Amino acid sequence: MRTIEQRAELDEFELADNYDFSDGIRGRFYQSKKVTTTIELDNDILLFIKKRAIEKHMDYQTLLNSVLRDYMQGSTLGKQV
Repeated sequence: MRTIEQRAELDEFELADNYDFSDGIRGRFYQSKKVTTTIELDNDILLFIKKRAIEKHMDYQTLLNSVLRDYMQGSTLGKQV
């Protein structure tokens, strides 16, 4: 644990105007929240999702994730009526 004097030194700390990140590694500490999985969809459903994703200028996996999340949040599955 830091002493009051050590914390006071940190309070006076100022960031430099420029930092050199040329040797940095992109995403070094990033951990994706996504999970890779395989599912089987009917061809017409996949074509529909891909077509709608193109219309919305987004990736079809992103659209499918959004549709499933909306369903999950509005679903009554598991809730007692």
